[in-house]
Amino acid sequence: MAKLSITWEKSAIGYNKVQRITLRTLGLRRLNQTVIHKDSPEIRGMVQKVRHLVHVEEAPEE
Repeated sequence: MAKLSITWEKSAIGYNKVQRITLRTLGLRRLNQTVIHKDSPEIRGMVQKVRHLVHVEEAPEE
């Protein structure tokens, strides 16, 4: 299964609380942090909600 590398690139200050909670749910705690998730519709939906704050790319398979 493909994996996604999600990097938090822009501060969530001034954005909706739901978007800050979504970042937290993705496992992002601080700026420039990167997390790896399996590519699933649930993760894609969360990324879509905060697409203006994060950078997403396909992670290499291990």
